[in-house]
Amino acid sequence: MRELRQAIERMGSGEGDVVRVGSFLNHRVDTGLLFEMGGEIARHFRQDAPDLVMTVEASGIALAVAAAHALGSLPVLFAKKAEASNQAGGLLSVPVSSFTHGNRYRMRCERDCLPQGSRVLIVDDFLADGEAARGLMALCELAGATVVGVAVAIEKGFQKGGRLLRQQGVKVLSLSVVREIRDGKILLSDD
Repeated sequence: MRELRQAIERMGSGEGDVVRVGSFLNHRVDTGLLFEMGGEIARHFRQDAPDLVMTVEASGIALAVAAAHALGSLPVLFAKKAEASNQAGGLLSVPVSSFTHGNRYRMRCERDCLPQGSRVLIVDDFLADGEAARGLMALCELAGATVVGVAVAIEKGFQKGGRLLRQQGVKVLSLSVVREIRDGKILLSDD
């Protein structure tokens, strides 16, 4: 996606395998770009007829809302990373490793929020090793919901997540793919 690519090239930086885009994507949000990305995701997945958009807290929520709105104001469900006193019983829960935070946690959501038979589009800001996406897919499987695809703003193409999901037959849309990080500069794939 041209607009995202331009923002990454202009304002992004990287070090090692860390992509820093907090100034426009996942800390401070460029809302114009956000809704352009949501529209692109909607165009790509509209024919798959999702009826729910799902993400994990917290940095994927804004993009999930933008995509859900563009798909006709669908509901958004975000899985939580910690137990909360306001969650009812009947939680669905799966263990997940966080690439960003370097720890393991239990991803959870209330069973009633993920109805059996739902057609779910998973949306997140990043795809690295694919743990978050696979965790969300596992929650959907526990609920008897169908995952219609995975959409992310940025895929780290030098990590295994996108490749593994595609090998599983998952429909994946990455609005931009980082090929490598060299001398602090983010180099994007040409496709």
